[in-house]
Amino acid sequence: MAGDAGMNPTITWERKPLFGVPIDGLTLAQVLDLIDETIRARGRLLIGVVNVAKLVNMRRDALLRDSVLSSDVVLADGVPVVWAMRLLRRRVPERIAGVDLMTAMLERGNTKGHRVYCLGATDEISRITVERFGEQYPGVRIVGRRDGYFKKEDEPQVAAEIKAAGADILFVAMSPPKKEQFLARWFEEMGVPVCHGVGGAFDVMAGKVKRAPELWQRVGMEWFYRVLQEPRRMWKRYLVTNTLFCWMMMGELLRRDRGTKGHGDGGATRNAESLKRGESIHR
Repeated sequence: MAGDAGMNPTITWERKPLFGVPIDGLTLAQVLDLIDETIRARGRLLIGVVNVAKLVNMRRDALLRDSVLSSDVVLADGVPVVWAMRLLRRRVPERIAGVDLMTAMLERGNTKGHRVYCLGATDEISRITVERFGEQYPGVRIVGRRDGYFKKEDEPQVAAEIKAAGADILFVAMSPPKKEQFLARWFEEMGVPVCHGVGGAFDVMAGKVKRAPELWQRVGMEWFYRVLQEPRRMWKRYLVTNTLFCWMMMGELLRRDRGTKGHGDGGATRNAESLKRGESIHR
């Protein structure tokens, strides 16, 4: 959890549940301010994001669920997640996609000289991504990189390399649940103030995967654009997870209409001081 140095308590937000997963209702600007405060105070901030597929998989994968819930903040990465919370009258201010947060962190880090370590993707994608970072954000210091294809028994060495690099920010570009489990196991040991699991963002940055146009993103169809790019690999995943998500939403809506409590009803107000105290997000 966040470190014990002084942090700005004026960064305040609401935390609201979706299927028993507490979602932090932060704006992108607030997240960036929280990141700056954490780096300045040499604290600890583990950032988690959830989309439709991850919320569905968390219901049947206890290890993934526990790993996500070990995060200090969990953000709504996906327009359908934001819509679902609105339907349940638990509004969050906006969607914060993992790739958008990554680029915003780099833009701010460009002016502050933040030190960044990049973990994940193939070696080629990692190399291209780091080159693009250097071209677009010359003020950011890349202090190391490593591909994401390592075995569990290699994790101690990987964590030690990251710790030795002295980064302010760690980007982890691996697929769930490996990304979440790695961060949950090694976050404290690595000693990096801010860790953010960015999923396939390096593939986007390197040009391997094209991101959906902004209009597709706004209407919640980014997933379909991805299916069009990789139909053989993606169609079944999205068919299954989207269908299950709809069933989960129906159950929550029925419970709400009947006046019974759903999974983790009720929210709470949070601020940077609550992270400083090590307040668990799922407490």
